Amino acid sequence: MMIDRLRAAGSHLLLAGTALLCVFPIYWLFATALRRPEDVTSLAPLPWPLSIDNYLDAAQKVDVAGLIANTFFVAVLSAAGQLLIALLASYAFAMYTFPLQRLMYLAFVGVWLVPFQVTMLPNYILLNELGLINTLIGCVLPTLCSALGVLLLRQHMSAFPKELIAAAKMDGRSSWAILWTVVVPNLRPALAALGILLFINAWNEYFWPAVVLRQSNDVLQLGLRSFMGTEGDQWGPMMALASLACLPVLLLYLVLQRHIVNAFVRSGLK
Repeated sequence: MMIDRLRAAGSHLLLAGTALLCVFPIYWLFATALRRPEDVTSLAPLPWPLSIDNYLDAAQKVDVAGLIANTFFVAVLSAAGQLLIALLASYAFAMYTFPLQRLMYLAFVGVWLVPFQVTMLPNYILLNELGLINTLIGCVLPTLCSALGVLLLRQHMSAFPKELIAAAKMDGRSSWAILWTVVVPNLRPALAALGILLFINAWNEYFWPAVVLRQSNDVLQLGLRSFMGTEGDQWGPMMALASLACLPVLLLYLVLQRHIVNAFVRSGLK
């Protein structure tokens, strides 16, 4: 009994230490943002006295509200598009049998393994031909198909009880109605977890918006470049803007954490 308690205590200490290592960079980000401008480089663990001067300085140099709105627009549109396409594709792969089905699924797997840098140039040329360079829509269009989303949702779709599908067909429901009234309500935890992952990836994306938007700083991640210059980096306003960029993701996770936990639990039970 004593050995089991010691093992449990050791496991809890290990988890607590790992959690502290993960949380500390976020804490230091907010601590630096809340220091006085002259104390930004201080190594004191507590930011005292507290100051919002860095946030005010950031608001004067960049349009914070506009950057947040643009980034939110890109992230929501990209995540929603990927989630919708992944839902429809995974439903087709899991519920239907059609010619070249396995070959097409392997193609999705192959696309997932191809680095984005390989497809970046063709996507850029296509957007240039469409006149979508330097637009937010240009940041979204090449990301609308997520092979990872298709692969993840297909696993959940394959484990979905076929009896429910058969019963819905006997009731006279169409395939479209079955998807939205039977399948989707039962896959809300998985959809929420995947949606958060897609939203976070789109929200934190820097490289592709930097390519499409060129020298403009229309999203938060590019807006951070405004505080970098040849005369030195302005760490205070930069950390203030970076902390604002973290808040929507943290709030989204707090709101939907129950669905995320349920998705992992159900995946484990399968």
